[in-house]
Amino acid sequence: MSVQDISEHPPLSRSRDWSFYVVFFLAVLPLWSSVPLAWFFAGYSLYDFKWLTYGTIGRAFFFVACCEVLFSLYHVYLARRVSGPSPYGPGDPDEIQVAFMRLLKTGLANLPEDGGDVETLVINRPGSPAEVITQLERLDPRAIDFRHCIRTWFRKVPWSSIKLLEMQQWLYWAMYNSALPPLDQLPKSQKQALDEALALLQKRLGCKLEEGSNPEVVPMRLTIDRINILWRPLTFYTFVGSLNWVLRKIYGRLWNVQHGYSNGLEYLLRTPTNWDPHSSPPPVVFLHGLGLGLLQYHGVISHLLNQFPDRPILIPLQPQVSQDLFHPYFLKPPGRHEMAERLAGLLQRLGWVSLEGTKGHAECEEEKEVKSSLLGDSQKGITLISHSNGSYVHAWILKSYPDIVARSCFADPVTFCSWEGDVCYNFFYRPCMTGMEMIIRYFVGTELGVVNLLQRHFCWTSNSLWFEEIPNATDPQKTLFLLGGKDDIIHAERVKRYLVSHGVRKNLWYDPEGRHGQALMRGGPGLDEILRWLADDNH
Repeated sequence: MSVQDISEHPPLSRSRDWSFYVVFFLAVLPLWSSVPLAWFFAGYSLYDFKWLTYGTIGRAFFFVACCEVLFSLYHVYLARRVSGPSPYGPGDPDEIQVAFMRLLKTGLANLPEDGGDVETLVINRPGSPAEVITQLERLDPRAIDFRHCIRTWFRKVPWSSIKLLEMQQWLYWAMYNSALPPLDQLPKSQKQALDEALALLQKRLGCKLEEGSNPEVVPMRLTIDRINILWRPLTFYTFVGSLNWVLRKIYGRLWNVQHGYSNGLEYLLRTPTNWDPHSSPPPVVFLHGLGLGLLQYHGVISHLLNQFPDRPILIPLQPQVSQDLFHPYFLKPPGRHEMAERLAGLLQRLGWVSLEGTKGHAECEEEKEVKSSLLGDSQKGITLISHSNGSYVHAWILKSYPDIVARSCFADPVTFCSWEGDVCYNFFYRPCMTGMEMIIRYFVGTELGVVNLLQRHFCWTSNSLWFEEIPNATDPQKTLFLLGGKDDIIHAERVKRYLVSHGVRKNLWYDPEGRHGQALMRGGPGLDEILRWLADDNH
């Protein structure tokens, strides 16, 4: 029986459906066109001083139009700032090497796709670092599957059309976050590192890459590729910001939620007056994803506040991904270590965890006093819930401070299998063919703050979470994964296979018809499962 090489199959042709046109004409076009219309109306009104003849309503429209004109110029200025070179620079060489080896070893182990008989295992299920990279045959199913994944970084073209130079360009970007200079100008150390990485990669691919170049095949290099920022009006940002401000006030009045800052981290916090760190249920920390901030996540936040009045709830606010353009840190997203230290430091100051002996903690004078008061206390740790882009922050905490996380819930996580390129391709590069894809692209994927974070401050080694980095990953009491089979961003089937092959079974909630974000919808089975899992806290 011959083996089918799916890496040579061209991507499936798609055509735009009716939902694309509905979203485009009823949502995207009106919002996008408001800016040029404001320019036209302001120019028309200024010509020959026509605005002096307007009534109250006309002058109000004229004032708004002038504000939109000025804001559009400011938006262009900000977009040009963001479109420059990535300020992130090359990552840590040792960390990149470890991540690259993990990438190559993923899928090498002969793990059953259904997880096998987990209960009969005497030792922990082996993770990818236990494998040895050897030369695979071209038709080895593991090599075919790997080629099929890697070609996503080349926009899913047939594998045979990818040549050596384009692969070197992609590898160099992954290693040094930069464009590949002429090979004869490469420093000796970089040339050696690139050659060694290429040799290992070709072993895993099961074949040699053909010499030469194919200019028609362009690799995706997220942090150095040209960005696509589409304007939206000042009134849109004002509307979103105002509603989020109102929600903060409502949370404070209904649930006594406090709005605070800690070392540059903005947050919402509700702590029950009778809560005790030794006998009461552990705190819950919710990490939201891209979108509209509290406005988008009001349903799940209100459920948490309502159904768990006996435990503290902390919601770190992330203005960089919430279209909070007026925030002073809107275009200043914290990096992995900075964010992890800020959040862990806040948890310690709240008395929820102790950072004594934890890796990566940078102690400040304020924290020394708090830490000394926690020594000897029996700390339970926190319950960490993340959605979508929030799973990156979730990964940062697990990488730096795994001991402070007692339970983890990942809803629509983008951190798993992100090395395969599907999230990057679906979010930024795939042509929009459906209404949902158009909503994701325009309202999120082309927004100034989101583009700045993901296309100029993205670090794939920091944002990739590997199975062996998740404490108690197969324990249904301590870890929960939620995936939707029709997710427009994540390749949910591959993420599911990755998790299940490592023994995740009872703690994987999978909805074959679920889309991105549906797991948190009010009244939906996904949110019910999260609330049930939270209530079943026996640790």
